[in-house]
Amino acid sequence: MKTLFALAGVILLTACVSGGPPPPDWKTDSADLIERYQKHALLGENTLAERYFQQAIDATGGAGRMTETARLWLVRCATRRAMLIDDACTDYAELAAVAPHAADQAYYRFLTLQWEGLDAALLPAQHRDLLRAPAATRHAVPGRVGDPLARLLAASLLVMRQEANAATLDVATETASSQGWRQPLLTYLKLQHEQAIAQGNAAAQARLARRIQLVEHSLMRP
Repeated sequence: MKTLFALAGVILLTACVSGGPPPPDWKTDSADLIERYQKHALLGENTLAERYFQQAIDATGGAGRMTETARLWLVRCATRRAMLIDDACTDYAELAAVAPHAADQAYYRFLTLQWEGLDAALLPAQHRDLLRAPAATRHAVPGRVGDPLARLLAASLLVMRQEANAATLDVATETASSQGWRQPLLTYLKLQHEQAIAQGNAAAQARLARRIQLVEHSLMRP
């Protein structure tokens, strides 16, 4: 699995057993399409991203696969929450009510901040330390997450839980910047700009305003 798709570790749509029969088209198509969705969503190319997502849903839905279709909605929810979009994951929840899966349900609870009593062992490995860490030290966990998108998601969930600090914002901003993920980068730069205003840091305000301008200009290009 490539890094982008590895965010939703609960999902395995492609066959991995060597020497076996090739996976059916709906599996390979949906895996490729959801990865494309994530790539373009993170770049802020929303029209193209939504087109790929709908095609992924059509691939699993056309095969009548409820669990796999629900998982695609879970990937969408994770991607959007990594970008600090407060997606409630309702489409996943509706499908999962009919076809529940323990690991998927745990990931859903993780994404929607229902952490009380959640078994960390059911989560993808890159998220377990965040759940297990004491609340007072969670802000340091994202910087230790190896996968960029999982790192960004960890930071974003802490922002949503109001457990992030300046270092958390720095980690998220640098992660988005290093990957060229314009959509979450713009959001985090604006958060840092607000922080600089609150601190009365004129130099930081000017530097961040210039970076925001650069990102916004790139997003306006067709």
